[in-house]
Amino acid sequence: MPTIYIILGVIGFIVLAVIGIYNSLVSRRNRIEEAWSDIEVQMKRRYDLIPNAIETVKGYATHEKGVLEEVTRARTSAMGAKTAVEHAKAENMLSSTLKTLFAVAENYPDLKANANFLDLQRELADTENKIQAARRFYNGVVRDFNTMIESFPSNMIAGTFGFRQREFFDLEEEEARQPVKVKF
Repeated sequence: MPTIYIILGVIGFIVLAVIGIYNSLVSRRNRIEEAWSDIEVQMKRRYDLIPNAIETVKGYATHEKGVLEEVTRARTSAMGAKTAVEHAKAENMLSSTLKTLFAVAENYPDLKANANFLDLQRELADTENKIQAARRFYNGVVRDFNTMIESFPSNMIAGTFGFRQREFFDLEEEEARQPVKVKF
């Protein structure tokens, strides 16, 4: 009789451990989704600011059409990205074209003094900082999730229930690792 209680106790402990690990994996997966949503919100904010910056620059820099088209193409590409890897690549290109746009703006003193353009530059710089913070948070929760999936005994439960590792939001190009410079 006492052997049955011991066996039931061990089985109960194992069931509770599996439930606890499974719930922890679900919680971490949901935090990844939340973190990715935060990145998307900030990227959308940036995407919404870019057309205003382009329109402001257009009025001053009519012969800089190629730069404006590149920024527009990069924005469209970034908005259409689906995975973290695609987003990272598109964000690299967008950051690079934004740097070019602001470099062009340096050649136009009237544009640099334009209140709307200055506000847009500040908003874009603030948004870049928020995107960077959201990326760090996302990569942190992905790291924790991936560690749990690789660690024993949670790796057995993760494999059984189909939890898969997530990709980090990495910047591949060295110049894209630098923040967008906003000069006045």
